[in-house]
Amino acid sequence: MDIAIDTSKSKYHVDENGYYGRFGGAYIPEMLYPNVEELQRRYMEVLKDPAFQAEFEDLLKNYVGRPSPLYLAKRLSEKYGAKIFLKREDLNHTGAHKVNNTIGQILLAKRLGKNRIIAETGAGQHGVATATVCALMGMECVVYMGSIDIERQAPNVARMKMLGATVVPATSGSKTLKDATNEAIRDWINNPVDTHYILGTAAGPHPYPDMVARFQSVISEEIKKQLKEHTGNENPNYLVACIGGGSNAAGTYFHYVDVPEVKIVAVEAGGKGVHSGFSAATTQLGKIGIIHASKTLLMQTDDGQIVEPHSISAGLDYPGIGPMHAHLFESGRGLFLSATDDEALAAAYELSLLEGIIPAMESAHALAKLKDLPLKPEDVVVLCLSGRGDKDLNTYIANMKK
Repeated sequence: MDIAIDTSKSKYHVDENGYYGRFGGAYIPEMLYPNVEELQRRYMEVLKDPAFQAEFEDLLKNYVGRPSPLYLAKRLSEKYGAKIFLKREDLNHTGAHKVNNTIGQILLAKRLGKNRIIAETGAGQHGVATATVCALMGMECVVYMGSIDIERQAPNVARMKMLGATVVPATSGSKTLKDATNEAIRDWINNPVDTHYILGTAAGPHPYPDMVARFQSVISEEIKKQLKEHTGNENPNYLVACIGGGSNAAGTYFHYVDVPEVKIVAVEAGGKGVHSGFSAATTQLGKIGIIHASKTLLMQTDDGQIVEPHSISAGLDYPGIGPMHAHLFESGRGLFLSATDDEALAAAYELSLLEGIIPAMESAHALAKLKDLPLKPEDVVVLCLSGRGDKDLNTYIANMKK
């Protein structure tokens, strides 16, 4: 596994200044400069260390349970008229892709001499994954979570507490992921010496978008090997993932962004409709702005105030996207679609009935757009099933047709 692969010649990966095209950078308060500068200076040095890579790979294999399977969903394939493979990140320890990143970041934090970990979470999967690795390493863990998300993701809140984390509600703004991230950054400003912020998505100040993408790139590295075993070709026709901030998508696309024959598809949360006023479809509604110390596409008013997002999915309920994805959109390299709440619910019930797999609400958004792709029988589609649906059962039950 090469998480320190040289991407300097890529048009779509981060450049030496921390930008993807015109997106990215580190727009940070002065108090955070030492922390972020240390990360920028040291993260690639640490990632290149063979001892770090060996420990990371060992934990992914023996603790997380990787490689995750690449499953040919035969009944789903029959319905949509193409070969559809599901990358089963839902089968990882903790139930989602998030643990790939938290394992990497806690090993990095140890090497930087940090002993206190903070994190933000929306759907709770990143919070659970962070609490998990903190328990594993015996570190203090504080997770910030919007008070609305605490209510709708109660099972994950209980898991975090059982794992020893302190869960702090964010009660400002929309009381969701954006506000939890704000609180985590405030904590980091107040505790810069002993604390590492395990940011959960491919957003935030450089080097986080690149660092998170590299820890998640195990997804696309495995896809290449597994798809070659299944089909004789490591390149699919379509690569599909849901996108909020974009960590599962970044990992799914990482080794394919410079392979033009692979069509990259990203699915955002359309909420109650893109133009309903209750949406999180950033590429359709956003313009360039700065959120959480990064320049990216952002839903905002004409005077720069953030427009509150809406999604039935806590993990996609975010007004921006990571800078890598903003660049993939603006450059035309990625096809960006949106799925409404109702479309995502229908897709979740469909996968459950056709394949016996209950997906996370986030992943269901990606599944919902299979019907909108111009698929041919010979096409190979790989879709990242980023998480399992246990955490969303209350939502599924509440919306189930009688």
